[in-house]
Amino acid sequence: MTFAFKKGLLYRMPTFFGPSLGPRQGPDNTRFDGPVQELEVYSVRFRSDPDQLDALLPEGFNLFGEPNVTVNAMYMTGVEWLAGRGYNMLSVEIPAEFVGEKDHVRGPFQLVIWENLADPIITGREDVGFSKIYGEIPPPRFRPNLTHCSAGWLGFRFMDMKIHDLVDAPADESEPQHDGTLHLKYIPRTEDWGQADVNYPVLMTREANGKNVKLVERKIGRGSVTFHHAEWEDLPTFYPVVNTLAALKQHEVINATKTRTVGTSPDFYRQDNVSPARILR
Repeated sequence: MTFAFKKGLLYRMPTFFGPSLGPRQGPDNTRFDGPVQELEVYSVRFRSDPDQLDALLPEGFNLFGEPNVTVNAMYMTGVEWLAGRGYNMLSVEIPAEFVGEKDHVRGPFQLVIWENLADPIITGREDVGFSKIYGEIPPPRFRPNLTHCSAGWLGFRFMDMKIHDLVDAPADESEPQHDGTLHLKYIPRTEDWGQADVNYPVLMTREANGKNVKLVERKIGRGSVTFHHAEWEDLPTFYPVVNTLAALKQHEVINATKTRTVGTSPDFYRQDNVSPARILR
């Protein structure tokens, strides 16, 4: 008897060994609650040039609000779907809105996410359409009144973030309201290069990060972020990404922040019909 897919279960390549494991499907189709997950995030936000940012948005999206770029260095531990292990991330996002025939939503559009582990990259790209690629993201380095975050690839450091003078954020300090994070899922068509098998916008709703998440710490201060210009020999598969970010104008650094949370929403990992990740139309 040949291999056959089982209805209602999630598969990724290689499919021949049965339903795939990951954040949305555990052993024996279990779900993950993530109650012990810890996330520490260092962010720098700067005001840039609206024309440069507009040029990065795909069809259907527009820049919304101030032309701000937010760079987040994230360090996660105790991830339940990795059996208690963790991984690190670096993301770049800009404020955008999507206006379609049915949907009109607003939120941070995630241009790129680097991660230092293949498993979340593969599952995030294939399952929900996040623009994830690999990068070396070591733990932050701490000196008196200074936190230094960095990212690289096979020895070439392409990003440095420095944050200092952190103080407790005011009690009323909060993030702007939005519908969730915005993404574009794209998969090329085999043989017909330049054509897409999949090409559609995705919203990860705010509910994905709302339940069971406790804010432990939030601080605000000053900082800087630098993307270093690369040659093809430095980053053979994504040097245009880094060079585009390096060329963004930084008119003003708005703020730098540190946040620490514990827990995650079980809905973030659901792969059924009520998943917080949905296609925009």
